[in-house]
Amino acid sequence: MHPDALTTLQHHLTTALADVPAETRRLFHGRGRCWDGLEHVTVDWLQGVVLVSLFRAPTEAELASLMTSLRALVQTSSWRASGAHSLLLHHRYLPDSRIEQLEGEPIEEWVITENGLRYKLDLGIKQNNGLFLDMRYGRRWVQAHAQGKRVLNLFAYTCGFSVAAIAGGATHVVNLDMARAALSRGRDNHRLNEHDLSKVTFLGHELFKSWGKVKKSGPYDLVIIDPPSFQKGSFALSRDYQKILRRLPEMLTPTGTVLACINDPDTGPDFLIEGVAAEAPELVFQQRLENPPEFPDISPDSGLKALVFCRFG
Repeated sequence: MHPDALTTLQHHLTTALADVPAETRRLFHGRGRCWDGLEHVTVDWLQGVVLVSLFRAPTEAELASLMTSLRALVQTSSWRASGAHSLLLHHRYLPDSRIEQLEGEPIEEWVITENGLRYKLDLGIKQNNGLFLDMRYGRRWVQAHAQGKRVLNLFAYTCGFSVAAIAGGATHVVNLDMARAALSRGRDNHRLNEHDLSKVTFLGHELFKSWGKVKKSGPYDLVIIDPPSFQKGSFALSRDYQKILRRLPEMLTPTGTVLACINDPDTGPDFLIEGVAAEAPELVFQQRLENPPEFPDISPDSGLKALVFCRFG
């Protein structure tokens, strides 16, 4: 994080804050490696809250320079024009992922909107705040294709896909995640949007021990798979994704659709395309969803991969 990099970041944020979007968006995405010296920095606009995240430990000098730059940002006309009231610095590289409040009053929970839907975020107490912003187009796609469908949402986390599916007219969504606290936040998200919870099921189970429960609620018109790259003791991308793909034919209706995702920068889309061809050959690759433009990446295959496969009866 050399001086020129900080100048670039300051300019980028000043420009972005002068005309902030109406909804939550990423303002700066250094992790796509498009800006030298800023590969470990992201900045999110959370509708009044500016969240700066560091994914690598800075030196003392780097941190001091960054703090000086951020505090100067608060004094700019762009900051005032944006209506921002809080500036947070998230130390993602630390075991406790602590957040420093650089401006404004402490905030632990915050409600934002995306595509007209509301989501509650956790600020200051967890590594991830509750919504992965790079999946914005994925949630939009689900909302546009959920009408009249029965949906299975694997690795549901805080149920962002589920909220989008019910908003899009899904008849029922089954959410599965071993983190019950995340599913509880998913219930909150549905309530925020005044959804009928009788249309939503929450299964707080480990997937590979729960195929019977999952299959019992099927078959599904749409299956969403959005796993972590690695989750200690429960999921490893290279080892376990194929186990899920192998089960898809018995989970899907004769004309079912799958949205399969990977967020590992070292794994390209061919991993899924070849994996589906080997494990579920009756499914045909249809398209890869675009990533939002606010997530530029030096390599297209390093960014989020969200691929659509269809089964033809």
